[in-house]
Amino acid sequence: MTRHRRLLQQVRALGRYPSDDEAGRVLDTVLALLGSQLTAEDRCDLAAVLPERERTVFAAQIPLPEPVTGPAFVEAVADSLGTSLTAARWDVSTVLAAVGDLAGNHLTIRLLDHLPRGWALLFGRAELTTAA
Repeated sequence: MTRHRRLLQQVRALGRYPSDDEAGRVLDTVLALLGSQLTAEDRCDLAAVLPERERTVFAAQIPLPEPVTGPAFVEAVADSLGTSLTAARWDVSTVLAAVGDLAGNHLTIRLLDHLPRGWALLFGRAELTTAA
């Protein structure tokens, strides 16, 4: 099984999507928008672990000067997919959980260190804060 196929199947299973087409549509949308959120080394390192097809979707986006918050990212996915915020949050969390598995713990933590608050939960992780 190819790396692309494994990732697609993981997204389909995690998200409980009825078809590969639906899982692929969600995967492509989230990765395309994620590609606009990461820059420099983070962007290159994540692209390096993605299967070729997904790498192309991810890398085709021009990074924004500053990443958006987690909730704003979910809104962008909802707009792009034409779904509700609840459905988009499910879609984002599904894809980012699979991407986090693929990227590994070290890279995922590094990505979260460079993204605004609100992203950790989208990756299926606790949002840790420093005590005052």
